[in-house]
Amino acid sequence: MADIRILINDRSTSDLKTPSSGQYRARDTQLKGFHVIVGRRSKTFAVQGDLRKDGKRVASISVRIGDAETMSTREARAIAKTYLAQISKGEHPNPKAAEMPAHANDTSQVDGGEAAQPGIAPKGVTLRQAWARYRDAHLIRKGRSEGTIEGYRDHVERLFRDWLDIPLQELGDDPGKVIAKHDEITKTHGPYISNGSMRTLRAIYNHARKAHRYLPADNPASVVDWNSEERRNTAMGLGDLPNWFRQVAALPNPIRREYHLFSLLSGCRPTALMEAKPQHLDLRRRILHIPRPKGGAERAFDIPLSRQMILCLVRVIRFDRHCYPLQANNWLFPADSDSGHLAEQKEDRDVLTKWGNDLRQTFRTLATPAGVSEFDARLLMNHAIPGVNAGYISRHKLLEDHLRAQQQAISNTMFGGLGNLIAKEAAVRSWLGPHSTQQAIQAAKRNADGEALRTAA
Repeated sequence: MADIRILINDRSTSDLKTPSSGQYRARDTQLKGFHVIVGRRSKTFAVQGDLRKDGKRVASISVRIGDAETMSTREARAIAKTYLAQISKGEHPNPKAAEMPAHANDTSQVDGGEAAQPGIAPKGVTLRQAWARYRDAHLIRKGRSEGTIEGYRDHVERLFRDWLDIPLQELGDDPGKVIAKHDEITKTHGPYISNGSMRTLRAIYNHARKAHRYLPADNPASVVDWNSEERRNTAMGLGDLPNWFRQVAALPNPIRREYHLFSLLSGCRPTALMEAKPQHLDLRRRILHIPRPKGGAERAFDIPLSRQMILCLVRVIRFDRHCYPLQANNWLFPADSDSGHLAEQKEDRDVLTKWGNDLRQTFRTLATPAGVSEFDARLLMNHAIPGVNAGYISRHKLLEDHLRAQQQAISNTMFGGLGNLIAKEAAVRSWLGPHSTQQAIQAAKRNADGEALRTAA
């Protein structure tokens, strides 16, 4: 059957007729080189192009992308553009392919990114290629946060550094290598990061197999003996709060003081709070918008603000203008860092016993004595709501009144646990008392170089 030209999309691909014998190509009318190979039993997306060296054609290759029955046209077209861009630069989509022949008229055909030249063993997609594709087509395209992407990158490029140029098929055929690697990382870096790295490998392999159906169906990362993981119980109770407030009041940097307090009052994830900007704050509506939390932009949400949270933010804005007037234009919690905002939440445990996710756990724990339901606590912390009812909930409809009341109840419970600490302790009173902000700003003015304010920023 002769080759045809069509606009390749999901419907036209599905309508392609099966030949009585042999195979034919349905070439795309928009993207040159992109086509579907139609056989008696399968339809396969592929690209075709000429490799050139010094302006001369040295090889013609056809690289298969994936099964058209299981892969969307949109994804295939994106991969095709990537492959064609590589071919146009004289690069084979498979970096392990044989070097190009020296004479211009030699033509070799490559399927699935594997070299068909004599004496060259098929290699297939490597971990480096699969990671690049997963990062660009899945994580970035779906708006995952920079922190999430960085976590994946650390696993692949640091823990699996010596595997970057290994074909995934090699790991699929010999899962014992993955088991040994899991054991090695467990001993070297600990059980939690070892499990996390295997989850990363599992996700990349599953994504790669959509386009490379020759990969073994059994994911090699699924055969490891997972390390047991226990939830860290680091939350504070009401009785622990007075000592924690004393510790925070002793911190020399007022911006870090307010950052830790707001972390406690909001239960917000540390990274999302560090990246909060002044334009995200709406004091009229009493909300702080978090545009890119864990899960990416599609999980964006608004934090309703209690009275104590508003006072906290008002104080930090005033501190910002005196400590970091330039960075304050862009960040709610500025610092003298490369990013311009707080880049490190950690404190010495001897100085501050609880910070970061400890405070998020504390928020969730103290929501119970505050009388806040598990359902409302999940909404305030931007947790996923289980069950089919989640799709019927309009969070913003609950925000203005109901959720703000629940937030206020939690803040009241926390400050109620302090008793008369603010009146009794001079350091806490100078921090949270009625004239605390003015006193701190005067102290900043007395310190000519502002060194005390910049400590640990």
